[in-house]
Amino acid sequence: MMYSPILAIGTAIFEVTVAVWALRGPGRRPIIRTTSAILLLLAAYQIIEVLVCSRAPMTGFMPQMAFIVVTWLPPLGLLLIAQLSPSQSQLNYAISYFMLAVALSIVIWIALDDRFVSDSVCNVVYAKYSTPMPRFQICSWFYWLGLLGMIVLSALGVRSSDNPDQQRLLKTVLLGSLGFIVPAVITNRFVPPAQGALPSVMCHFALVLAIFLARLIAVERRSSETAAAPANPPKEINQLESW
Repeated sequence: MMYSPILAIGTAIFEVTVAVWALRGPGRRPIIRTTSAILLLLAAYQIIEVLVCSRAPMTGFMPQMAFIVVTWLPPLGLLLIAQLSPSQSQLNYAISYFMLAVALSIVIWIALDDRFVSDSVCNVVYAKYSTPMPRFQICSWFYWLGLLGMIVLSALGVRSSDNPDQQRLLKTVLLGSLGFIVPAVITNRFVPPAQGALPSVMCHFALVLAIFLARLIAVERRSSETAAAPANPPKEINQLESW
């Protein structure tokens, strides 16, 4: 069936809109910047997929760029969890920085390896990329370890935190992660057009994660505005109330 770019374009517009909205509002800047970076990378994949599928089968650098974009997503998710978990920041930051360093090395490898993606085929709303072994195995292990880390560390943070706001934010990341990983795996396993297109399927289902990240930003913004509000009413109001 012919590839339709409508889903990818609509998803990208939503993700870019939320990222811009986040960057223009209040909140703890490290959290806002990391969340916005994840959203923009998710949108970038959608745009790249549309470009790839508009000329599929495509050779050249664009299919490699799709893998470069998704490589950064799990490490940034781990970094966001570290920023939301001050009680466990040392361990979580160490894990996220290690994964970011590995991601950088993989990105350089992908960029320099002209044979990393040998083919791309698009079907309905999914893109399939042919990646020779052992390249695919290495990237898959890295990607799945990162996603597993997001689930485990956010769940541990929810369980160990005594701060309700921190628990709420970490639970948002946990539910958003499960909300796109589980349906993507099921779809890839049981829907014939999606079989062999797991990176594309996951990035489309990552719209669920983007929705939860939008909620995270809204909660963070509301908490920041509450913290910035004056604790006591102005003296003039107190005087009027005394009458």
